[in-house]
Amino acid sequence: MNGRELVRSMKVLGSVEGLRLVRSAWRRHRIDARALPPRGAERARVPGPVVEAEPLPGGGIIRFARSELRVSVSAGGTVFWGWDGAGPLPSYALAGDPPEPDPRAVLEPDTDGGWRVVSERVTVAVSRHGAVEVRTPGGVVLRRDLPPRWWEPVRNGESRGGESRGGESRGRTSRGTETAAGQGGSGEGSPWTARRAARWVQRSEVPADARFFGLGGRASGPRLRDGSYRLWNTDPSAAFSPGDDPLYITMPVQLVVADAGTHLAFHDNSWDGRVLLSEGEEGAGSGHDRPGTSELRMEGGPLRCWVIVGTPARVLHGWAALTGAPALPPSWALGPQHARWGFGSEREVRRVVDGYRDRGLPLSVLHLDIDHYDGHRVFTVDRERFPDLSGLADELRERGVRLVSIVDPAVKAEPGNAVYEGGRAAGAFVRDDRGEEVRGVVWPGECAYPDFTDPKARKWWGGLYEERLKQGFSGVWHDMNEPVSFAPFGDRTLPRSARHCLEGRGGDHREAHNVYGLAMAQAGYEGLRALRPEERPFLFSRSGWAGMQRYGGTWSGDVSTGWPGLRASLALVLGLGLCGVPYSGPDVGGFDGAPSPELFLRWYQLGAWLPLFRTHAAFDAGRREPWEFGPEVLEHARAALLERERLRPYFVTLSRLARMTGAPYVRPVWWGTPEDRALRDCEDAFLLGDSLLVAPVLSQGTDRRAVRLPRGWWYDTATGRAYEGPGQVLLDAPLSRVPVLARAGAVIPVRGEDGEPALEVWAPVAGRTGGGLVVRDAGDGWEQAEIERYQSRLVDGRVVVERVTDEGVEEAGLPVRVRGRAGSDG
Repeated sequence: MNGRELVRSMKVLGSVEGLRLVRSAWRRHRIDARALPPRGAERARVPGPVVEAEPLPGGGIIRFARSELRVSVSAGGTVFWGWDGAGPLPSYALAGDPPEPDPRAVLEPDTDGGWRVVSERVTVAVSRHGAVEVRTPGGVVLRRDLPPRWWEPVRNGESRGGESRGGESRGRTSRGTETAAGQGGSGEGSPWTARRAARWVQRSEVPADARFFGLGGRASGPRLRDGSYRLWNTDPSAAFSPGDDPLYITMPVQLVVADAGTHLAFHDNSWDGRVLLSEGEEGAGSGHDRPGTSELRMEGGPLRCWVIVGTPARVLHGWAALTGAPALPPSWALGPQHARWGFGSEREVRRVVDGYRDRGLPLSVLHLDIDHYDGHRVFTVDRERFPDLSGLADELRERGVRLVSIVDPAVKAEPGNAVYEGGRAAGAFVRDDRGEEVRGVVWPGECAYPDFTDPKARKWWGGLYEERLKQGFSGVWHDMNEPVSFAPFGDRTLPRSARHCLEGRGGDHREAHNVYGLAMAQAGYEGLRALRPEERPFLFSRSGWAGMQRYGGTWSGDVSTGWPGLRASLALVLGLGLCGVPYSGPDVGGFDGAPSPELFLRWYQLGAWLPLFRTHAAFDAGRREPWEFGPEVLEHARAALLERERLRPYFVTLSRLARMTGAPYVRPVWWGTPEDRALRDCEDAFLLGDSLLVAPVLSQGTDRRAVRLPRGWWYDTATGRAYEGPGQVLLDAPLSRVPVLARAGAVIPVRGEDGEPALEVWAPVAGRTGGGLVVRDAGDGWEQAEIERYQSRLVDGRVVVERVTDEGVEEAGLPVRVRGRAGSDG
């Protein structure tokens, strides 16, 4: 915690609570010093030479002198490999059972003394010393994982030097036990304690031209440059900018794009770790390429990996099939949203909502932060400031505005607090190695923390959301769930030795930390769904892990107010989308400080094109209502809002397609043409679906900017002028708007002047056809939605739009407005 944040915390908590921060940090340090002794002597181990192989459906087990490797290829081409008996389960990332192995994929000897598994979409080759190569069907190497290395504690009676056959014995024993193969038991007497605590390193090589993306939410992305990236969900303690790492959501998920193809690699391990990336160099040293490298260093846990290959769309579809389809937000959650830490009262809420309505500004959602709680206690209401919260919620809903509540995980540990007493009775809180409740300090003061890795605790917690629904809230946002415990020094979280259930397997916070927010999201989502089964839950979470999209989305967290923070906002949304989390957005305007009118407007214009469009700021920051920045900003912000509302049917369609296919709403410009190297390095623009290219203004004083185009023809939506890609164009970017281009031939669902759905069609190029998908709003329940397919073509110089069905083509059936060179605006 830096000085400013400590002062802020003491201002809110009071000086007495501020002193508790110091005591809490020392208590956490003492607990870990007692329960986690120094590692002591360790012994390095590598697999050694190959000994034998055992074929199995889809692959098999390859045994080495001191380890063993399980390899399996699914019918869809997804690759799994795990060392020392590590299997796909148990896993917090997977949505269900692992994919079925491909019965046609056969383990067979390779030419170098190793083994390989050949399938229709991918070949996996294992060298005689344990390197794993993933190749295209044509034999091109996409990824080469070198033999791993482990550092294991030396047990009593074992020699520190040498690598005996004992390693082989442990490996052989492991494969017969699913629990041990996954992550084993956690008691001090468990024979798997040493193996689980073993540190390991896996170094991988990729083609020299490859670019790295992913690893969760990274402010310096979306392309990840050379450097070190930690895998430990972290509250940065102050507003962050691109140089800060790690942040709230880290995932061992890499998307690698190269000429040879695209692949995703996921190391299913939730322990603390670090990824060291180094991009390759073509023609380095005597004309030879230097491959790109990724080195993963983990502090414990299993060494297992999933690899998915194909086009970006195929890869993300496979990732969603593996880890779960993204939750579908209610349609109202795709509209403009407003939040602030510090509304303070019902009167202020009404003033803000009236301000939107009086100025003709659409508003769908208003969020209440921790200041609406009684003493910051979760699942309470300050009745002096909000004497009739449910009545306020009903009033706002009649005006088309939903209320969303913040929910923090920490529960004030005090007698008489109903939530705390209920948690104690349910045995729901995290405990230390002596069975005592682990305490930390957050906004309410000294708090206990639910163990969301315990199914019983999740069920108890999920039932508490009934209070939020009775207060009139339509959704929730989870905050502080890395989890956070304030501290003036050290790690701002629970002791690493804190005990967790981990679905009955047992373990400590070293393994549970990164999945804590994910498990909390599961508790909230399942609770809301059980309490209000006729409506889709709306939930987004500050922290999470691989698979978090099953329960909702996320947002940037406390991004700093400044031009670097604006750039980081786009990086986070793009990077998270490539990790399978399509619904996200930043704190528009930044979390701290007071943005200049120009900065606020440019942020607002960016936010209007992102899935989660929400302003938010701290209680001691400047205002974020558009009218606070003068009449010119208000006018241009209104234009951005109205365009967002006009395109609401397009956002509804993208949300449905994200659930069906895993494709994010917001995509890097190389999405459809990953072979275009120039596009891989483009980080200041993005595709919204397949049809639109958005080029936000991310630097001060800019009224004209360069935009790099993918191949094909693109229309400037402001002027109607057409440009051919690939290439770069220079477009006007006045304060009133940001450049947006439409793909020639695109069919885009919009809201017509009468408020009903309509089609906006950008004229196709002569001799080519275009098209688009439309999914109409089916309500906020669980109704199945139908995908409508449309095509556009030129017939005698006239644009014709038709709906494509299984029976053939028919009239569009919706009002059509043609734009572009061959249309009425051209």
